[in-house]
Amino acid sequence: MQKWNMIIDVAECTNCNLCTLAIMDEYIDNDFPGYCAPMPKHGHRWIDILQNERGQGTQLDIAYAPAMCNHCDDAPCIKAATGGAVTKRADGIVIIDPVKSKGQRQIVDSCPYGHVWWNEALQIPQAWNFDAHLIDAGWKQTRGGQVCPTGAMRAVKIEDAEMQAMAKAEALETLKPELGTKPRVWYRNLWRYSTAFIAGSVSREAGGIVDCVGGAELRLLRGGAAVATAKTDNYGDFKFDRLPENSGDYVIEISFGGVTKRVDASVVKSISLGEIRI
Repeated sequence: MQKWNMIIDVAECTNCNLCTLAIMDEYIDNDFPGYCAPMPKHGHRWIDILQNERGQGTQLDIAYAPAMCNHCDDAPCIKAATGGAVTKRADGIVIIDPVKSKGQRQIVDSCPYGHVWWNEALQIPQAWNFDAHLIDAGWKQTRGGQVCPTGAMRAVKIEDAEMQAMAKAEALETLKPELGTKPRVWYRNLWRYSTAFIAGSVSREAGGIVDCVGGAELRLLRGGAAVATAKTDNYGDFKFDRLPENSGDYVIEISFGGVTKRVDASVVKSISLGEIRI
């Protein structure tokens, strides 16, 4: 059976927040019986734009990752709920019943992604329901997908095997895969948000003039072994990207014109080493 999935391209998200605003427009003051109660005017962000600023100075990269209910196949909220308050439909969509869930705050606490919200006025948990009322009315795209100007957000309905093949072919990832919840929200270029880099700029002095060094050979060493190689560009800049955050100590070996220099770097978050004179 075909099921719904959301595919988000982190490289295409510009933090315009149109998806967030579209969801607010759809749900604030609007009641959809059987699907959800009205969203509060304040405090809830059923689609929230996560931001990660990587690096420093001129070597800076900012990535945005829209986050929402993941409609997990092994959803903790379903396990935490009582009386059938949270169910998973055959098409993959998770629904929090606005009547049966009343008073069940443990549903909010059960979500490891922080995307079940507590409606204090109505005393119910709420989350983005994949615009199920629109899907059931024949819509082929969610509100967020409709308004996204860059195409960064796209809902697809396909067989699970096809989705897995797509994820492998396009290097799609999910948030916190170690939790084993089997999310249905997938990310392309998630490394822009979730990994770190080491960057810098290589220069040298000759005849009293300091100039950038293009074409220098670099090796990234960890524990004495090379884990990546690179060359400086015409401006002397280099970057070793997609490194795990908190991955510890590295050595950058720079070679140019018969000169070799080693520079130590420690990765917690992304780091710019600035100018390196050889």
